[in-house]
Order: sequence, then C-alpha cells, then structure tokens
Amino acid sequence: MNRRLFWIAPLFLISCGGPSAPPPATRTSAADPLPSWNDGPSKQAIVAFVNRINQEGTADYVPPALRIATFDNDGTLWTEQPLYFQFIYTFDRVKQLAPLHSDWKTRQPFKSVIAGDLKAALATGDKGLVSLVGATSTGITTEESDAAVKAWISTARHPKTQKLYTEMVYQPMLELLGYLRANGFKTFIVSGGGIDFMRPWTERAYGIPPEQVVGTTFEAKYAFKDGKSTIDILPAVDLIDDGPGKPVGIYRTIGRRPIFAAGNSDGDREMLEYTTTGSGPRFAMIVHHTDAEREYSYDRESPIGKLDKALDQAKTANWTVVDMKQEWKVIHPFQK
Repeated sequence: MNRRLFWIAPLFLISCGGPSAPPPATRTSAADPLPSWNDGPSKQAIVAFVNRINQEGTADYVPPALRIATFDNDGTLWTEQPLYFQFIYTFDRVKQLAPLHSDWKTRQPFKSVIAGDLKAALATGDKGLVSLVGATSTGITTEESDAAVKAWISTARHPKTQKLYTEMVYQPMLELLGYLRANGFKTFIVSGGGIDFMRPWTERAYGIPPEQVVGTTFEAKYAFKDGKSTIDILPAVDLIDDGPGKPVGIYRTIGRRPIFAAGNSDGDREMLEYTTTGSGPRFAMIVHHTDAEREYSYDRESPIGKLDKALDQAKTANWTVVDMKQEWKVIHPFQK
C-alpha cells in the first residue's frame, strides 16, 4: 500500500449487507504447496529460497527463530481498489455517528460524506481525511473500536464484486502464508492501515493474530474506571506505518529484521530495502497488479497503490516481481 496515511482517491460506490462468511481456506498439498501459482519465475524463486534456508549445515541455513516474514496488507494480501477499505469503513462510520454530532451537517468534509458526495469529501485531501478518521476512530476504547470494526467487516461488501471484504483476499497469498509458516516462519502484517482497523479480523482472514499486526497507530492511554480497565485511543497519530515508517514499526514491534518481505507499492519500498540489505539469505517480492479482468490493473499513475520507484528498484535490487495475470491461476478464493 502506498499512502502517507491518507490518499485522495476516485469516487466510488459503497454497498453493504448480507451474512458473514467463513474465512477463505488455504489450499496446500505435499506435492504442491502453492497450487494457485503457475509454475513461473516467482513460484520457482520462492520455493528455491525456502529450500535454500532449510539446508542445515550450510552457510545459508537460517534457524527458525530468525525466520521473520512481513507482508503489506492493502494490495498485497487483499484488494485495495477502488479505495482503501479502511476509508470506506470510515465513511460508513461517519454516517452511523452523524445523529450524535449535529455540527457535522455543516462541517466539511463530514457534510459531504453525510450527503453522499464522496467526490467533494475526497477533494478535501489529507487534512480532511485525517479529520474523518480521527473523529470516527479515536476518543473511544479499544473494545469499542474492536466491536465497531467487527460489525462492519461482517456485512460490508465490495462495490464491484458484492463480496464481503474478507472474501477479497488473494488465494495465492493465503497459500504463501501457509507455506512459509509450514517452514518455520513467523508471519507479520506491516501495513499503512490502522492497527485498530486490522487486528479484529486478520487472524480469521489470514491466520495472523493481532500481536503480529504492525500498522499506523494513534496515541493511547490506560484508564481504570468503575472497577474496569481500558485503553483509550487518543486523537493524535503516534506512527504512520508507511514508507520509512515501516522499518521503524518493524523495529518497535517485532525487534528482528525480516528475511522475507512482500509488498505492492512505493509505500513498501523501505521495508523491502530493510529486509534485503541485511546479512545472509534474503527475499523480497512485489505483487504487480496486471489483471484488469479478474481484479485491477495499475501501477505508476495510480493514486491508490502507486508502484513506480519500487518497480524500478526491483530490477537492481533483485526483488521478485509477481505478475498477477501471468503467474496466478486464481486471484480470490471465490474464483476457484
């Protein structure tokens, strides 16, 4: 994902409703641990790397304790078009909370969101989007935030496919997560998205528990009231976990440099650098969105998930670039 927390994005439609669905299954087999990948250069490179670090007694062997793999979320593990899903959640949350804030009817960008004029709301830029997220995701406890996200993620649907957002995950990446874990890796999400938005559902969707999610964070404080302890989310950003913030987030939360990292945009470039400039065997990959028919096709000019500098750097840094159209047999689990 590529954003300094909040990007201006194109107009889109929001559609919600429907029952919750079970988490997508990961298809694996002893014969082929990555069955949704075509037998192309990316799959071969991944398998060769895992085999390389598994060779005990060689200089390339990596002990399991050092097998850290980090994954961006938006555009790497699930779809990020036509707009980052957390922003869609934020707009829905504004409408939900509007009756409690009469002043929002006359304040921008709240006024535009309530009126359904999302183009005008997005035109307010980073400042406007920050105010929306701050107003809807802070000033509450972590329990309240968790409940709100879970309620939304169980019913909200993607405007193009009408699938639940957790069905918009990438089947080949689910297999990759499972393959790495089967080979002793500990898998982490390192995303520009907010941890309070991601942690309620990542374990169900990806098998990645909340303590292994690194993301943009707001400041927080401990409170003890009426015999109950809570963590209050404050309206001040603590870390923007994007670009150069990603290695900082890894340092703060994980405490080890990854040996495997995956991203899809310029916002992941520093994480890939941080991973591959360490000592010993290293692997970095970029998911390149090239399939307009089954998903979306975009890179250098896209306001969402822009892939420009990182795509050029991949050539000189020996990062693996995954061509979704050519190398993935299916994109989403429902396409199997």
